[in-house]
This record gives sequence, C-alpha cells and structure tokens, in this order.
Amino acid sequence: MEFRTLGSTGVDVSAVGLGTWNVGPAWGEVSDERAKEAIHTALDADVNLIDTAEVYGGGRAERLIGEVLEERGRDGIFVPTKAAPDEDGGHSETGLQESIAGSKDRLGVETIDLVQLHCPETGAFYDPNTFETLEELREVGEIAHAGVSVEKVEEAMKAIEYPVVETVQIIFNPFRDRPAERFFERAAAEDVGIIVRVPLASGLLADAFDGIEDFKEGDHRKSAAEGGVDAGIGRAGGETFAGVPFEAGLDAVEDLRAHVPEEMSMAQFSLRWILDHDAVSTVIPGSTSPDHVEANAAAADFDPLSHETHGAVRDIYEKQLYDDVHHRW
Repeated sequence: MEFRTLGSTGVDVSAVGLGTWNVGPAWGEVSDERAKEAIHTALDADVNLIDTAEVYGGGRAERLIGEVLEERGRDGIFVPTKAAPDEDGGHSETGLQESIAGSKDRLGVETIDLVQLHCPETGAFYDPNTFETLEELREVGEIAHAGVSVEKVEEAMKAIEYPVVETVQIIFNPFRDRPAERFFERAAAEDVGIIVRVPLASGLLADAFDGIEDFKEGDHRKSAAEGGVDAGIGRAGGETFAGVPFEAGLDAVEDLRAHVPEEMSMAQFSLRWILDHDAVSTVIPGSTSPDHVEANAAAADFDPLSHETHGAVRDIYEKQLYDDVHHRW
C-alpha cells in the first residue's frame, strides 16, 4: 500500500481508503456482520483511513467502525467523519457540538480525528462563524482536524480560505474531471489534503451493471437511472453516478474498456487514474463486499497509467459527458 500525507494534518494515510456510505439504506440491506467484515478486510489490506458520517445508516456506520476498532485496536487508524448540516442547510455552533458529541460516542473516542462539514448549502461557506466554531472545537480537543465535504468546486475554493480547513472531500473520477482543472493546483499550493469520494461513479466505473434491471427497489441508483440525474441523491443529483446521465455513462464505459490494461479491472483502472493526480491524498471507494474491498486496495500497487491513456480518458469525457457534467459541479 502506498501512503500519502493528508495535507497540513501531517497524517500519513493509505492512498486507498474505505468509504462507508454503503451501510445506509439507500444502497439496499446489508448485515452488521458483512459490513464489519468489509472493514476488517480493508484494515488487513493496510488501509488506515476509514471515512464515515453521522448520517450513514443513521449513525450505524460510525457504530460499526467503533466496534471493529475496539476489537482490533485503534493505533494508526485514521477515521474522518462528517457533521450533518442543520435544517437550514448551514452549521450552527450547537449543531456542530451535538454532531461531534454523537460521533464521539458511537466511535468510542475522546477526540474526532477529522470532522468535515457534510455538504452544507453554498451559503455556509461564506459564514465565518462556522469556521470559528471549528477552530474552537479543535482548541479544546473535541476534534484533531477540520475539513469540508463539498458538492461544487467553487465551495472548495472558498472553504480553503479559512486556515482551519485542512482537507477537502470532493467527487472526482474519469467521468467528473473539473476538480483537476480548477482546484487541485490551488489545493496543493495551500497544502490542503484531498479526499476523493464517489470514485467509481456509484458502480458505473466498476463496470458493475448493464441496465436498470440490475438495480433493486430502494437503491438510489434505480431512481436516477429511471428518472434522470435530478432524481439522484445530492444537490441536483450530483452524488448518484457522480451526476452522469445513466445511459451516457454506460456508453462511456463501453468506450473506456479498450484502454483498461489486461491486468486491471475497470474499478482498479479508475482508482489508479485518480491516484495519478499528485494532489490527491486518498481515494475512498465504498463497498461491503470483502473481495471488492481487497481489489480496490490493490489499485494503489499498480504503476501509473501512461500519458496516452490519460489522454484517451479525457477524450471520452469531453466527447460523451463534458456538456452534461463539467459546468454543474
């Protein structure tokens, strides 16, 4: 496993981490035992960053992570979590305090490794009081580090104007390329760690399905596949399939297959493509399948892709997806 320094936190994290959104009901049912097995598998593969949020399964993901780490020990494991916005889309002092107290209890820790604002409305990034609260929480030891999870590149650019923000979590993959064009250079210059989420575009870039019939009822991907991008999860549907129209995504995957090296799966290829961008600190594919978790972790061990391959990926993006995706987030 390759390790990279997470911006100004100074923490060395595995280039491939584990995301835990999948334990929530939006992805279908999964047992506690299977979810915990996936976490164990990641740790056995030298993954040392397990990303979570208080809303994942209504606190279930945090609880399961806490139970696994209680069994195995916590040394060397870094667990970022996310504080949900208030009903108005912002983050009040009281709301942040309550979120952090709940996360500490479920994770079984005295100090949160990294708390991230969980995709609040754009206006929240223009409220200095929110970031002053984060500074105060860090000063009193409630959190060790602070960051943000964003929907839009412009939100990321604004967030890193506040010195307390050490990390940005953002969607980035071969089908969502705007962060590399407009944010990564600035983030590197400011020593901001970048955590990449939705790296496999909800399974599109894992070549995991052929059509709508592959989704079960209750799976948010079925809604987006049937109803279009705006029917997906996230602001304007930007989380499901990373905001890519489903049929267009399937067509782009078909074109991408010719450029995937024989020794790689589509998922490993996509993760390696992301890691080829030096500004990226870690990428957090989510899965409750131990086999998938193990294969994802192995993506960090492959050599970087060629310049020609990166050019081919960009050509597919510009030809098939750019107009639908690039300007929106």
